[in-house]
Order: sequence, then structure tokens, then C-alpha cells
Amino acid sequence: MTKSISIHPTAVIDPTAELGTGVQIGPYAVIGPHCHIGDGTQLGPHAVIMEYTTLGKRCQVFSGAVIGAIPQDLKYRGEITHVVIGNDNVIREYVTINRATGEGEVTKIGDRNLFMAYVHIAHDCLIGDGCVLANSVNLAGHVTIEDHAFIGGITGVHQFVRIGSYSMIGGMSRISQDVLPFMLTVGVPPRVYGVNMLGLKRRRFSPGARNALKQAYKLIFRSGLSLTQAEEEIKARVAPCHEIDKLLSFIHLSERGICGLSEDYTDALAGAEE
Repeated sequence: MTKSISIHPTAVIDPTAELGTGVQIGPYAVIGPHCHIGDGTQLGPHAVIMEYTTLGKRCQVFSGAVIGAIPQDLKYRGEITHVVIGNDNVIREYVTINRATGEGEVTKIGDRNLFMAYVHIAHDCLIGDGCVLANSVNLAGHVTIEDHAFIGGITGVHQFVRIGSYSMIGGMSRISQDVLPFMLTVGVPPRVYGVNMLGLKRRRFSPGARNALKQAYKLIFRSGLSLTQAEEEIKARVAPCHEIDKLLSFIHLSERGICGLSEDYTDALAGAEE
């Protein structure tokens, strides 16, 4: 039997909103215009879904979360922008997720993520699948987080930063440059302490891949070589694999520099876009 929609009598739902099968809307929750709520998604008390927001299937949105508010961006001029969130996400108390800036642009989140209480995801952020953002993580605009990254609590991430897949960032860090995939990073200023071995084991990465990443880490962060020299040494000395290819590609595409290679962030901050 198909489960019917459950809407508390105190909830406020715009007539243009579309609700999927089995949606549950709690007391005093609000759904604004032009929203779509996927099958089986649950909105807790006082959750607010503002305009032009799409929530996928089986998401859980807890009390006080606000999704789809206009961006906290002085460039925003009232244009139509969106938040698009995938399936099976858990969005805890008082999380805020803002719409994008620029006509038709999107703040986009994938599937199976956990955003703990008081997380802020700013305009134009792109988040992949299976990520965990612990309590009070704050993302500035245009941050990209690849799949299965973990960010510890009370961490701030500067605008336009990229955080690589399967990386782990320790709590109370300040991230103003790109974080390499597969690595453990923590601190103010942040340092890279090695490969995220436990995370990779849990995800069943092969011993060969883990060993190759460990060799690459030593060449990048412990050899005294420049980043360009380290890349050449990795290509020459480390057994090729998909993970090494991904690591080198991430380095090649970095525009802000790599987190942990330098304690001087003046140039990176000065070069940030307005």
C-alpha cells in the first residue's frame, strides 16, 4: 500500500509546491513556492523550505533548518536561482543552505550526506555524495566538496576552495586552500598529517592503492621537493593506479594552491575573488 502524505495542521505550504508520496510535514514547517519535496522525505517542526528548492527522496530535515534562502552575497539582485538536493540526506537542526547567485545557477548537493547541527552551506556550493559535515562547519560561496569527504566541527572553509574525495579535515581548522583527496588535514594554519588510512580501509581501497598514496604523500609533503618536482617523482617512482591519477589531476586543476604546503596564506587570500 502506498503511504499517504502526512501534513500537520499548523504547517504552511505554498500551493505551487509539489509533494511526493509519503512525505511527512511536521508542526509549523513552511514550504515556499516552486519547491519539490521527494517521496518519503520528512520535515521536522519549524523546518523552512524556501522558494526554488528541490529535495530528493527519503531526506530528513530536522527542526529549525532553513533551505533555499537567498544568498548572503552582495552581488545577488533577486534573480531566480535554485537549491537542488539529492536522496537520503540527513539535515540536522538549524542547518542553513542558501540558493545560488546568478540567473539559473544552482547550489547542488548529492546523495547520502550528513550535515550536523548549525552547518552553513553558502551560495553556489557543490557537494558530492556520502560527505559528513560535523557541527558548525561553515562553507563560504563556491566551495566544492567531492565524494566521501569528512569535515570536523567548527571548521571554516574559504570561498572557491576545493576539498578532495575521501579526505578528512580535523575540527576547528581554517581551510583557505585546496585540500588534497585521500589526506588527513587539521589545524590553523592547517597541516597534512598523512593519508586517511582508516577511511580508505573502511571503503575497501586496495593495499596497493593505499601504499601508493602513502608514497605520494611523502614525496609531496616530506621530501623537500617543490610541488612540480614531487609530481614528476610520483609519476616516475609510484606504481600507477586510479587513486594516484586522481591525486595528480586534483593538483593540476588547483587554482588556490594546496593546503598544507605553506604556512603563508597571504597570497591566497589576497588573490580571492570579490
